[in-house]
Amino acid sequence: MFQSRSPAMHITQHTDYALRVLIFLASNEHRLPTIQEISERFEISRSHLMKVVNQLIRNGFVEGIRGKGGGLRLARPPAEIWIGEVVRKMEVDLALVECFTEGSRCLLTSRCRLKGVFDVALEAFFKSLDTVSLAEVLGPTQREILHVLTRVE
Repeated sequence: MFQSRSPAMHITQHTDYALRVLIFLASNEHRLPTIQEISERFEISRSHLMKVVNQLIRNGFVEGIRGKGGGLRLARPPAEIWIGEVVRKMEVDLALVECFTEGSRCLLTSRCRLKGVFDVALEAFFKSLDTVSLAEVLGPTQREILHVLTRVE
């Protein structure tokens, strides 16, 4: 018998990691965490996390402070970072189906109504995410789990 599952919209691991970094930084706003520290805390490859953080910096979500005692911090207050904006800027490809891409080889692309259905669904997905700030996803549990009093060396 078919088991019902909750519907899921998938984002890439890259975006998932970006959201984790932002939550970690917001939970530790009193100090400058390092990529190494975040990598160890979440058990994520340091080199992969460096790529994620570099993209967060390029997109204006994070600031990197160089030198001894340097690290990372949010470039804006958590209430000004919208989850929809983060997902849009971190995701490389938002094409839900082939016909969203250039050079689609589907025979139905030119007259397919399904593309419109997926387009409306994607728009609704982002409309929902655009109403949620980073501050709103920071609950006491996240702060308790991720808050560190001093830098972990």
